[in-house]
Amino acid sequence: MEMAEMEESSGKMMEVEESQPVERKSLKPRDYKLDLESRLGKTVVISKATPSSQSGGFYCDVCDCVVKDSINYLDHINGKKHQRNLGMSMKIERSTAEEVRLRWEYNLKKREEVKKEYDVQERIKEVKEEEERIKEYRKEKRKEKKSKKRGDDQTENVDDEMAKMMGFSNFSSSKR
Repeated sequence: MEMAEMEESSGKMMEVEESQPVERKSLKPRDYKLDLESRLGKTVVISKATPSSQSGGFYCDVCDCVVKDSINYLDHINGKKHQRNLGMSMKIERSTAEEVRLRWEYNLKKREEVKKEYDVQERIKEVKEEEERIKEYRKEKRKEKKSKKRGDDQTENVDDEMAKMMGFSNFSSSKR
């Protein structure tokens, strides 16, 4: 095909696409968790050659844009432009009374399961064990510090004895 024919065919396709109304889905909740904390507190070197997806801030694959902070990223993800690029309209389906009743029952069952799993005695036992582990850890740290100090004292005693044998008070200088 020649360039003129390709332009004509692409132009015809554009007209066809524009004349047909686009069927958009209604909004639905996200089924995935947004990763806002993975790069928190990390340092990244950015140069001119760094692709925009790896540069500072949050990158949106759908819209091919970079947003500088998490609040604006959430606004972008929930915004009209992003939702349209995903193929969604900004309209919400109305729930029926039956759907609401089923969801209410589901949440009640979920709450009861959580209450059954929660045992006060078991929780107290876990907390006591954790406190004991912390105490043991602290004791070990104190012992290590004491042993280090004792080790330093012993080397000082050896140094003092050697200094006396050689005829002066110590090996260190008078300035401190």
